[in-house]
Parts: sequence; structure tokens; C-alpha cells
Amino acid sequence: MVISIDSPLDMHLHLRDGRMLDIVAPLSAETFAGGMVMPNLVPPVTSREDVRSYRERILKARGDERFVPYMTLFFRSDYTPEFLHSVKDEILAIKLYPAGITTNSEGGVKGFDIEELSPVLGVMSDLKIPLCVHGETGGFVMDREAEFIPIYEMLAKNFPDLTIVMEHITTKEAVAALDRYDNLYATITLHHLYITLDEVAGGLLQPHLFCKPIAKRPEDRDALSNVALNAHPKVMFGSDSAPHPREKKEAPGCAAGVFTAPIALPALAQLFERNGALDNLQAFVSDNARRIYGIEPIEKEVVLENSPYLVPEIYEGTVVPMFAGQTISWRVLSVG
Repeated sequence: MVISIDSPLDMHLHLRDGRMLDIVAPLSAETFAGGMVMPNLVPPVTSREDVRSYRERILKARGDERFVPYMTLFFRSDYTPEFLHSVKDEILAIKLYPAGITTNSEGGVKGFDIEELSPVLGVMSDLKIPLCVHGETGGFVMDREAEFIPIYEMLAKNFPDLTIVMEHITTKEAVAALDRYDNLYATITLHHLYITLDEVAGGLLQPHLFCKPIAKRPEDRDALSNVALNAHPKVMFGSDSAPHPREKKEAPGCAAGVFTAPIALPALAQLFERNGALDNLQAFVSDNARRIYGIEPIEKEVVLENSPYLVPEIYEGTVVPMFAGQTISWRVLSVG
């Protein structure tokens, strides 16, 4: 069996910087037409110059692959209206992180005082700049996303014209919130469609499956699968592919992140085929994102074949992918 995907998009992607960028950018650029790049570098991307410089580094690192990096800014409550107007055409969204909740988020929002956030969110709403949110509190790790839902609701109610994307949702509570507010959307990762906390820590600890937000319960995975496999019009694929050097994963203080970029499309095809939903894969990995963000990606046809593929153990001696050393049932046949 062979299927074709038209201009696949990864709407939540970590490309890092420096040597890691050089390693992982071509792996996303090979099979995706574009990806929304997260801004949590050190220091974070907070200026027009930062956006332009990082974009140039990505374009250089992608090599000859055809791939458009959709750029983002790291949310700050002191952005001026003049600044937001000046940068609007160079970014696709602004990403809000609660302070200290994930990798390189120490400069994020420390409180969700609507009065403090309103000036920037109001201008974003007027300019039609989407807000992407890492939605977790600082509570008990399994409850952090569910506890954040009232904050999403506050934002959705106060800014009904603002497109708000709940990034990498992991819970049935987040899925339920999608249909309560017209302006709430979501990305869903590959790994959260496959794993629960049991795969991470139910036996021997699997550091390469440790991520934030942490994988949850089977009923949460079922809720995510239901909307993804049925191509719910308000959800889209965002890998949250988050590479770390192997020594940072297999170590005390294990870094959070699952590296899925090079195997994302074949692994999604495997999952959708198993569930009789291959016809919905195009919408999940491209069409919904085009409509939600109002973008028209470059033309890129990725042909996938129902044929065994042995996933590499490691890339460039540095980054271990999900399913390392395992055989999945689909592979990339060609890219055109």
C-alpha cells in the first residue's frame, strides 16, 4: 500500500541551535514542507533581530531541503504595540511559557494576571497574531495540564477574537475544552498518541520517552486518539520533537523531550492504518493547520509505503529517536 501526503506540516517543533540545529534541521526539512519553530533558546527569541537571525541559521542548517520555518516569539508582557506591528509579518505566532515549567522557560510568565497580560494580548488579537501556550501549572505533575484549563478558559473568554492554541495537549480535559470555546485549538504529538506513563516508567525507566508535559493515563491517550484519528477540525499535528544529546537523556536530571522528527510521518501512518483512519491523515498533518493559521505551504509531496523500516539507533552519534532500533511498518518512499 502506498499513500501520498500533500505538504505535511509540523506545527510545534524544536530545532535548537548550534551543532544540534545542524543535526536535526535536515531531518525535519527532509519530509515536512514547513514547521513552526519554538523560541525557547538561550537566550530566548524576543526581538525582530532574534527572529531574523534564527531564521537565517535554520535556512542554512536545512541545506538543500525545501522547508519553510514558521517563526515564533517568546511571549513577554512588555512588548509594545509598535513592536508587535513591526514584527507581525515575520512571525506566525507568539509562544507563552509559564516560568520554569519546561526546557529554557525560566523567563516565562510568572502569574496569569489578566490586567498584566491584556495589553499584549489585546494587540495580538487586533493584529490576528495567534497565541500558542504551554499549558501547565506548577502543581502535581500528573495534574498540571488539567489544572491549567481554567486559565485557557479565562484567556478564551476575555479575548474571543484571539486564536489560542493549546500546545501538545495530553489530557481528556483539554480535549473537552476544544468544543467549549470557538477560539481554542490544539496540537497533538506523535508520542502522546502512542504512550502513557506506563511506557515511560511502568517497568525500567525509559529516559528517551520522558517529556513535558508528561505522558498521562490510558483514558487520556484514548481521548487524544479519538480527535486525532477522526481529524477533528480544531486539532493539528505538532511533533514537539525535542532533541537532547544522549548524555543529557541517559543521566541524573534527565532532560525532557522525545525526538520524533525523522520518523514522525511513517509512525503516524502506522497508527492511522491500524485504526482504519488513513484517509484522515492528510487533514491531521496539513489541512487543519493551513486553515487554522491561514497559511499556504510550499508544494511538497511525501509518498509513504507500507513496508518495514528499521529505525536507526542514533543520529550523528548524538540524538536517540523514538522507536530506536525497532521496526515500524511504514517508510518514506519518496519526496517530491
